[in-house]
Amino acid sequence: LAGKAARTQLGNETILFVDDEQAIVDMTAGILRRLGYHVESKLNPLEALELFQSKSNQIDLVITDMTMPRITGIQLFEKLKKIRPDIPVIICTGHSDLIDAEKAKQQGVAAYLMKPIIKQEIAETIRNVLGNHPK
Repeated sequence: LAGKAARTQLGNETILFVDDEQAIVDMTAGILRRLGYHVESKLNPLEALELFQSKSNQIDLVITDMTMPRITGIQLFEKLKKIRPDIPVIICTGHSDLIDAEKAKQQGVAAYLMKPIIKQEIAETIRNVLGNHPK
């Protein structure tokens, strides 16, 4: 177990990352790319939804912020599930009274991460959600 912590989990799947702050999108997309993932990112959750509608079979995972203008991460999650019920979704939040890890799990969210995003933590969470072996 001690040796495993040092080995960052890599992958090659396609991730749709949604956050309304450009700096967070740039930083997190950079982390995900260094981990080997293909990243599509959107600042607007409604644009992310449109992209997902057109590419739902090419996207393996959606990571979304919880608190965004127009629709929340949970509302986005519900809309994504209507398009493709098996899509795993990870919700990230700095602070939200609307959701916690327990509520997220009850709603069917694959995982819940607190910001700031930590490379090791997001790497492990993604592999736990997608299965330990990249496709």
